[in-house]
Amino acid sequence: MAAEIISGKDLAHELRLEMKQKVSELNDRGIYPKLSVILVGDNPASKSYVNGKKKACKETGILSDVIEMDSGTTEAQLLQQIELLNEDPSVHGILVQLPLPKQIREQKVIDTISFEKDVDGFHPINIGRMMTGEDAFLPCTPFGIITMLKSKNIPIAGKHAVVVGRSNIVGKPVGQLLLNEHATVTYCHSRTSNLQQLTQQADILIAAVGKINAIRAEHIKEGAVVIDVGINRLEDGSLTGDVDFEAAKEKASYITPVPRGVGPMTITMLLENTIKAAKGLA
Repeated sequence: MAAEIISGKDLAHELRLEMKQKVSELNDRGIYPKLSVILVGDNPASKSYVNGKKKACKETGILSDVIEMDSGTTEAQLLQQIELLNEDPSVHGILVQLPLPKQIREQKVIDTISFEKDVDGFHPINIGRMMTGEDAFLPCTPFGIITMLKSKNIPIAGKHAVVVGRSNIVGKPVGQLLLNEHATVTYCHSRTSNLQQLTQQADILIAAVGKINAIRAEHIKEGAVVIDVGINRLEDGSLTGDVDFEAAKEKASYITPVPRGVGPMTITMLLENTIKAAKGLA
């Protein structure tokens, strides 16, 4: 039997309707959630992502602005701009669109954003709180994945979750969030020698390596839940994930598509974090 599709697009739509109500209630109390996005340079993909975030904010009633800085911006200039936003009481969330020009250290930028306005969930304080199970702004893509699993009442506690990929943005934090939900977690990566042997044990399989068809039917246990985080562009311009979707859906119990899977949830959780920040800073 073919797997049930977990549509991130549909779930994101439902959640954003709820968020619109939350924002309206905050507005009634004189609180106007606001996200400030800094875009350095003219990377077309980054501009597209930023426009998507701006549109999503408008959809839910969150105020937003985009501060554009040219590709020659120095690290000191960018940090100064972040400090201005840190001190601005009207701004609740700060996001610096990555990647950055080579003259700017990403970690230095992340460290400079106030952890109370770090709606991307990358500041060391938020990462540390996540690790210890305390309240924190969670990284948006992992947060979205957990939200998708819960939306289908998929059991996590006691299950074996295998994460393929160890990035700081997705792989590592999603493993930690699964652990926080009482799963047993195995991390796999480019140097894992027995990948197929490990993925075949997964009740929940997370693919986040950025490689087309990295996960095929033979990697998947019958009835597993498969979450595809990969976004890869084919020669014809269309998008595909890290999972061989057509083959995998015949073995999995649930599966996320690409596109319209994890992607829409990432921006949605950014909005959720911004609303949370507005409540906390009010």
